[in-house]
Amino acid sequence: MSNGALSPPISASGAKPPFTRPTANFHPSIWGYRFLSYVPSSSESDSRIQEANLLKEDVRKRLVSPIDDTNFSLKLNFIDSVQRLGVSYHFEHEIDSVLCQIYDISTKDNNIIAHCDDLYCTALLFRLLRQHGYRISSSVFFKFEDQTGKFKESLTDDIEGMLSLYEAAQLRCHGEEVLEEAHNFSMEQLTKSITTQLSCSLVARVQHNLRQSLRRGLLRLETTYFMSLYEEYPSHDEKLLTFAKLDFNKLQELHLKELSSITKWWDKDLDVSSNLPFTRDRIVECYFWALGVYFEPQYSRWITTKLAALGTIIDDIYDAYGTIEELELFTNAIDRWDIRCWVDLPNYMQLCYKAIFDVYEEIDQEMRKQGKVYCINYVKKEIKRLVQAQMVEARWCHSNHVPTVEEYMQVRTTSSGYPLLITSSFLGMEDTTEEILLWATNELVIIAASILLLRIMDDIVGDEFEQERQHVVSSIQCYMKEHKISRKCVIEELRKLVENAWKDINDACLAPTQVPMNFLMRVVNFARVIDVLYKDEDIYTNAEGIMKDHIEALLVKKMYV
Repeated sequence: MSNGALSPPISASGAKPPFTRPTANFHPSIWGYRFLSYVPSSSESDSRIQEANLLKEDVRKRLVSPIDDTNFSLKLNFIDSVQRLGVSYHFEHEIDSVLCQIYDISTKDNNIIAHCDDLYCTALLFRLLRQHGYRISSSVFFKFEDQTGKFKESLTDDIEGMLSLYEAAQLRCHGEEVLEEAHNFSMEQLTKSITTQLSCSLVARVQHNLRQSLRRGLLRLETTYFMSLYEEYPSHDEKLLTFAKLDFNKLQELHLKELSSITKWWDKDLDVSSNLPFTRDRIVECYFWALGVYFEPQYSRWITTKLAALGTIIDDIYDAYGTIEELELFTNAIDRWDIRCWVDLPNYMQLCYKAIFDVYEEIDQEMRKQGKVYCINYVKKEIKRLVQAQMVEARWCHSNHVPTVEEYMQVRTTSSGYPLLITSSFLGMEDTTEEILLWATNELVIIAASILLLRIMDDIVGDEFEQERQHVVSSIQCYMKEHKISRKCVIEELRKLVENAWKDINDACLAPTQVPMNFLMRVVNFARVIDVLYKDEDIYTNAEGIMKDHIEALLVKKMYV
């Protein structure tokens, strides 16, 4: 989102009027210094740790217990609950092993499920296996259609089945017409059901699922929702729920400790609110973004958070503050990659330039400790690409240029910052290799789809706000000009691209995959962040409402055990 300011016009007398920068008037941070100091909770006692360990072992035993026809559906529901309660990272090996057994039991040739008969169980089994990379055939849902190829009306009273079918359909790939029909049918029936005689709790569940599907939701955020829901289930597993709550609180302490350290860098070392008042002060929101990518304790979130924060500053320099002349200077300085270029920049750019080099050095030191000296070159390359793309946008804006849709997408997908963040996120994973980084920077379909989601969804919800000031055109204006269609029609077409991008993502996660699933899931999670942050509005930029609630759910409120 770049924007180079136009040079001020010269009056008839030859004198230049006072220069006014086209600032965006972003609201300040709503958190102040709330997360600056970290005080460990007294609740993390030895007895709580011991209790969690005992409960964890109980969950493990439940997962690996033998499967037969009498407990098949119970096992599916238990695995689903473990995942939705946010503790499946403790049992990855066990869940993989159990699902392999379930796959062998429940499928026949051509990956067709042949075990479940009812809609709820069939859809749940289909979803669990697809989530884990099994290329299960969608033809299993043919048995729920009538002779005309439509889903049977008799299914509509089964709300649990409809919810299960709706979630299963979120994993559809290209060409799966039966899943398209399943999605449309279940969405229509669930929407209708809200006005019928359902219980208040079931209405709330339906409304939540229609607004935020599990496939596209942030795992940690969905966990907070599911815990309150699961607690009300008559058949809920009390030991599993208690373990999930204890684990949530334990992880929250870790996350608060990390956020405190990062906030000190942002508020004390850089003092962004004072030194760069034009930029979005969103360090807490950047950490939330990183949590969406990986909340588990084995991953390191500070690299993604700091690069997201610096990317925001760069974005706002090009988009909402810098003159075209200043932006050319900054772009050249980044391209030369020499700290001595610092002296040639305006004061506000000097701070950003030095911060980029400091974080780069910090990442370099960390990678050297891990024996991965090759990693840092990928960071530098992506920062340069980001800035170069931002400069192209600034020139477009300065000359009032409306590019073709193809030109626009080539530049603005790079300037979005996602190529930098996705590639750099792998540096927070211990098992990253250079082959993984080469894979990540090779314009792959799944990464391209995640980047496209950011670009399109940001344009749809942020276009009108951005066009209130001098700003580079969005994909909406480019489509309107090139195809001579209305804004409404353009948005409809863009939403189709969003759905196609999710199909690309779903397909890329089915076996055989190019890289291990834990790397693919980082890309999926980047896409999920976009679905949450840019669903109806840009809640990253306008962080006073829904975003505040999300952050409080993950970083303020504890789970009472």
